[in-house]
Formats: sequence, structure tokens, C-alpha cells
Amino acid sequence: MKKIIFSALALVALSGTYGCTKLEENVLDEASVSGLSDRQLADGNIAPVYALLPNIFLHTNYFAVQEISTDEAILPYRGGTDWGDNGIYLALHQHTHTSTDPNLLNTWNLLAQSLSRSVSAVNTLPNLKDPSAAIYLAEARGMRAYYSMLMLDLFGVVFVKDDPQANSKILRGEAAYNYILSELLAAEPNLSPSVGPGRMSKGAAWGLLARLYLNAAVYRDRYATQFTFQPADMDKVVEYCDKIINSGQYQLSRDYFSIFNSNNHDNKELIFAVDQRAELNGTNRLAYFSISGDQFPLPAYPAANGTDGPAITPDYYRSWTSAYSPKDPSVDPRFYKQNLSIYSNPADSCVAEGDFNINRGILRGQQYGLLRVNGAFLRCPDGKYKVGRLTNVTRNRPTVPVIFTEQVDFTVAGSDYSTGYRVEKYEFSKKSTSGRNLGDADISIVRLADVYLMRAEAKLRKSNDAASALADVNTVRAARTLTTPPPTLTTMDLDLLFRERGFELYWEMVRRTDMIRFGKYEGTWTEKTNNNTRKRIFPIPQTAIDGASNLPGYLVQNESY
Repeated sequence: MKKIIFSALALVALSGTYGCTKLEENVLDEASVSGLSDRQLADGNIAPVYALLPNIFLHTNYFAVQEISTDEAILPYRGGTDWGDNGIYLALHQHTHTSTDPNLLNTWNLLAQSLSRSVSAVNTLPNLKDPSAAIYLAEARGMRAYYSMLMLDLFGVVFVKDDPQANSKILRGEAAYNYILSELLAAEPNLSPSVGPGRMSKGAAWGLLARLYLNAAVYRDRYATQFTFQPADMDKVVEYCDKIINSGQYQLSRDYFSIFNSNNHDNKELIFAVDQRAELNGTNRLAYFSISGDQFPLPAYPAANGTDGPAITPDYYRSWTSAYSPKDPSVDPRFYKQNLSIYSNPADSCVAEGDFNINRGILRGQQYGLLRVNGAFLRCPDGKYKVGRLTNVTRNRPTVPVIFTEQVDFTVAGSDYSTGYRVEKYEFSKKSTSGRNLGDADISIVRLADVYLMRAEAKLRKSNDAASALADVNTVRAARTLTTPPPTLTTMDLDLLFRERGFELYWEMVRRTDMIRFGKYEGTWTEKTNNNTRKRIFPIPQTAIDGASNLPGYLVQNESY
């Protein structure tokens, strides 16, 4: 009986021991374990706890459920065929998804497996005498809380299991929230303040605690007509944000897009992130998910192009234009960074390989890039790469220019390959051996700008302290001084703060959670009119429910699914 449940929920205890170098996961056979030191065993037990984070954050897993379900991203049938996937991305965007959605199943399974690995580490590490074991134990416990927090946020359930051989207890609502809170609070005192953004540090726990308290009203009463944000919770948000800001360990980046560069592991704005450095063989699909199939960001790899995936919705784009009209939203350096000078100087059509960098941010209009003929890039007489106006060559439409348009929807015209403004936030890795592997860029989970914005929100929600909230928001805006920073704001309220979070954190997988907390998830935007409050959480995958069917009532489907 237990075996069936564990298999269905992917909550099996690990049967092997793992060795690691820089937290790489390598399975060792049983005979080799006897020769390992306690330090090696400790390293081997903590590595699997983190190992699946890059998979969770793949473009078709956590990104899809957190962004394509919102007003920030839309993914139509490109050209009537590409990205069809039996309509799952259309359904996700329109909130008509079902319990058989494969992206939801993949995300569920990866979270459940990561929880299982955390439970295994929590049970093994106390038996090891090396000093590292105590810190690793706190990390494992903190990561178990983090994975549980994602489970609660996405699916409305939390699995509690301390004994790997026991059945998990299922919690929902306030009981689930209280469990996660208690685990983070228990782990925090023993966490290291200086292990870097790729591991659960003291700063990471503070950031997650602030996020948990900020969303407490949602997690306690998911379907409330109006959420009740308790003053004591908001005080805790401010307290933990203060701890991060006053620690002096973190710093807002002058260059917004450097936060998402391929060498960002040491960027001081990152507090907690998915470690994707090349030596860990990360695969940063976020770099090429959105851009055109005729955009090739790396001259060394003429087969590594974009996928013509999701675009931003016109509704989200207009939040930028309405904020900056009559000026173009590119006056905000978070919106766009031009790297190809051919946009402003057509004579700059020959570029050395080391100088070629694709534009970043929100890409609009005619796109320029490396010109590819018969599978090879064109060269100038001096050997540099030829850059020019792109056409849809890879789509067998060589006379049709790659011009990204504002309009994108699920109509035939609105689903063409070039519809919708695209996002190129994370940088391609120049260390790649194929153009698509070795992602390099760490994916932000918590960063300092978010901490300032959380603190601002808590102050507004508790006492409408608009002056303090405004100061926090302007601190973030003023920090982007590599170019002219965005204009200083003069007023602040919750609607403006929601807009600001959309400007600062777009496509960083917080939008769905934000929209729910701000009461906007039941709104109407491009191709989405569903206002069912039960869609605030996703369905539990049907395979998980079926697998646990031998225990009636053990795993109950969420309402409306």
C-alpha cells in the first residue's frame, strides 16, 4: 500500500547515496559508500536536494504555469502548427486547463521528488559528525520548506513527512501555511549567511519568510472575496526585509540586465537563485524560448536559434505605454537594452564575433541579426559577421520580414510567427558547446529589488504608508544608473506598486502569485475572460490521485477540477 502511494506522488525515499563536487549529483554504488568520509557523505546527501531545481525552472514547467497563466505571457499556435501541444498553452492562458496538463504534472512530480530528497537528507545528516552536516541539515530543512511553499502556492497542498517509511500527511490552508512557517523558522538560525545565491542561506530564508508572510492572507483563505492582510504579518514582512537590506551583503545592480547575464552568479543583487553555472551543465532555455526562429544569438552556433514561443500580451505592454506616454517606454532601462548598433546606424552591418550580442528586454518591430544562408552565417570581406534585417527564412518565408507586432492572440492572424513583442531577459552562454546547453545564467528566485518592493507593499497594506513605500520603490528605480534611470515617481498606491512589480520582475515567475494577491487574477486580458476564483490554484494531476486511490479520501482533487 505504501509503495503505491509513494510511487504515485513521487515521494519515495532515496535508495542510494550520492557523492558531489560543487554540489554535482553523482550516484555511487553501495560498495563505494564504505570508503567515504563523513564530509563526503554530507556533501552527497545535500546535493540531490538542489539537483532538480534547474528542471523545475524549465520553460515548460514552473515558468509556464506562473507566466503563461497571466497577462504577462501568451503562447498561441505559431503558424497554426507550432506550440500546439494539444492546446495546453491556450488552456493555461485562458484558465481552462485540466488535471491532465503535462506541464502541471511535470512540475508536480519534480517538486514531489525534491521533497522526497529533502526528507532523506533531513533523516541522514544528523548521523554524520562532520561540522558541515549541521549547516546542510538546516539547508535541507529550508529547501523542504521552499518546495512545500511552491506546492502550496500552485496546488494548495503540502505533504508532511519526517519518517521516510511513513505515509505523508496532507495539509491545506492555514495548517499548511503554519507548517511551512515553522520549518523556515527552525532552519534559519543554523543557515550560513555566506554560501552564495545557489544555496539556502540565511538571506534566502529571510526572503522566503517575507514572501510567505506577504502571501499569508491568500494561503489561509484561498478563495476569499477580499483578502485580509493582518498587520502582524505585514510587520514580519518588514522585519525580514529589513534584515536583508541592513545586512550589507546585497546590492542593487547599476545595470539591470547584468542581473540576468550568463556570468551573474556573483551579482550582489541575487539572494537566492537556481545555480546554472556551466560546470553544472545547466540548460537556460529561458534565453531562446521567446525569440524568433530566425534569431541566432551565438555566431559560433548556426543551428541555435529561437523557438518563436511566448510573447507579452498587448495588455501588459500597454501598462508600460500608459506609464510613460508620451515618451516611449524604452526610457526605462528595464524595458530594453540595445546591443546591436545597426538599429541606430545602418552602416554598422559588420560585427566581430566577440562584439555580437543580441538585444535584451522587450523586443519590438523589425529585428536585425546574423544573416544565415544554407545553414551558414554570411561574412563581410574583412571576416566579420554580416548583420542585417531578418526575414522568416527558417519558416520558408524568406520574403516576410521578422517584425514583432504588438497584436498577438489566438486568431489565425494573431498566431503568426512574428506576432507579439518578445522577451530576451536572460543571456545566452558563450561557453555553450551547442548554443543551447550550459545555461550559465542563474535564475533569480529572490533578489534585492523584490525585497524592497515587498517591504513597500507591506507598508501600504498595513497603514497606507505611501511615503515610505514610495521611497522604497524609488530606491530600486534610481539604482539602475548604468544608463539614465527611470524617472522618479511622485505618488504610490497598491495599483502603482503592482504595476511597478510588473516592470521590475517581468518573466521572473512571480506574476501569477502577484496577480492573485492583488486581486487581479480573475480579470480580463488578451484571450482570457474566465473569472472563476477556483482557478487560483491548479488541479492536482489526475495520475497522482489515481495512484493514491487505494486510500479513499487521501488525496482529494481541488474544487472546480
